[in-house]
Amino acid sequence: MIKRTLLIGMIPWFVSAQELPEAVRAIEKQGITIVKPFDAPGGMKGYLGKYQDMGVTIYVTPDGKHAISGYMYDDKGANLSEQIIQKEIYAPVGRDMWQRMEKASWILDGKKTAPTVIYVFADPFCPYCKQFWNQARPWVESGKIQLRTLMVGVIKPESPATAAAILSARDPAKTWHDYEQSAGKLTLDVPKSIPPAQMKVLNENQKLMDDLGANATPAIYYMNSENELQQIVGLPDNAQLKAMLGERP
Repeated sequence: MIKRTLLIGMIPWFVSAQELPEAVRAIEKQGITIVKPFDAPGGMKGYLGKYQDMGVTIYVTPDGKHAISGYMYDDKGANLSEQIIQKEIYAPVGRDMWQRMEKASWILDGKKTAPTVIYVFADPFCPYCKQFWNQARPWVESGKIQLRTLMVGVIKPESPATAAAILSARDPAKTWHDYEQSAGKLTLDVPKSIPPAQMKVLNENQKLMDDLGANATPAIYYMNSENELQQIVGLPDNAQLKAMLGERP
C-alpha cells in the first residue's frame, strides 16, 4: 500500500472551525486539523482529521459537549475508525494520484487494450527495473497487462541524458523495449545536452515520483480490487507479483 503519511498531506479540503462543536474545536487547538465530518454509530457524530501526517478520528457524544479522539471498534473487534480513514481519506487521494499518472508522459509496453494498467518509474541504469521488466513479460505478451513506464534519471549522472535519448527516439516504446531486452547494451544516440522537451518530461516525472513518496526505482503503482492505490518500491517479491499481476499466464 502507498505511504499514508504522504497521502494525508495532499488532502485539499478542510472543515471551517466555525462549523465545529466546541469540544472538537478544543481538540483542534492541540494540533489536529479537521478534514470532514461523518456519521458514527451510537448516536455520535464523527470527524476525520490529521495529526502529524496521520489520519485520526474524533467522536462527539450525543449531547455535543464531549469529544473523544481515538479508534472505535465494534462488538466483533473490527476497527471502524481505520475503515473510515481508509475509505474517506486515503483512497480518494490515491485515486487523484492515479489520475495524475494517467495524464503524465509515459511509454506504453503491451497492448493498450490490456485490462490491467501498471505504472513504473524507471531509470535506464536500474538493474531491478530490467529484472521487473523481464518478470512481467508473460503477462504483457499475453495481453493481460500494460506497463506504462515513466522515465526518470536518478541513478547515475548520465541517467537523465540516457533517458532523454529513449524519449526522443523515433519510436520510444520500441527503443525502450529493445534497450531493456538487451540488458542496457543497446547503443543509443545520447545527447550532450538534454533537449527542453525531454527535460520537461523528466522533471515532471521526477516531481510526480517525489509526490508519491518513492525514493528508488522501480517505483510501481497499481489499483487493487478495492480501487485503492498500491505502491511497490524496488523489485517485487513473489507474493507482490501475484497480488499485482495475478496467476502466471
